[in-house]
Amino acid sequence: MRLGIDIGSTTIKYVVLDDAGRCIDQDYQRHSCQITEKLIEVLQKVSAKYNQPAMALAVSGSAAMGLQEKCSLPFVQEVYATRIAATKRLEEVDCIIELGGEDAKILFLSGGLEVRMNGTCAGGTGAFIDQMATLLNLSAEEMNEAAKQAEKIYTIASRCGVFAKSDIQPLINQGADKEDLAASIYQAVVNQTIQGLARGDVKSKVMSSIWADR
Repeated sequence: MRLGIDIGSTTIKYVVLDDAGRCIDQDYQRHSCQITEKLIEVLQKVSAKYNQPAMALAVSGSAAMGLQEKCSLPFVQEVYATRIAATKRLEEVDCIIELGGEDAKILFLSGGLEVRMNGTCAGGTGAFIDQMATLLNLSAEEMNEAAKQAEKIYTIASRCGVFAKSDIQPLINQGADKEDLAASIYQAVVNQTIQGLARGDVKSKVMSSIWADR
């Protein structure tokens, strides 16, 4: 059996694979900057559940690099891991969009590998979604559910949370439905991804790995 743990800027994820490479267990949750505590929790949970004398382990993610150095754990860079997983399991995909907690990436797989990253601003990332959910007095989960009931889309700035707030606050004051505002926020994220990250180059089959705490 194999255990893979990804520790990003806001969440920790793990997946357990059996000897045939099939996913038999997985989890995804916020670590709230308590990375060591959450990692111990994950390891204890997996150990108790499977009671294996030994299990192959590898880590990835921006917040796992220091852990890898201290504990001498096998480390796999997350872009490389994403590419390998996509090419093995989704052969027709040649473009991957990953919206993380504090950055966003787009990977073009055809003709080699090209990676574009928005790491200078949180616009269009999970931090942006978190900020907007707080403005609506909703959790990320509640905003997601609210967006499903939307009937109208408003134009919301997506490059900056400050600009987005200046668009949303007047709409709140005017009595706009939270459902419509929630959907408009997600549409702003889509617009930021297409215009700012992809720059119109996405014309093929896409796999999206979207930040969302479930």
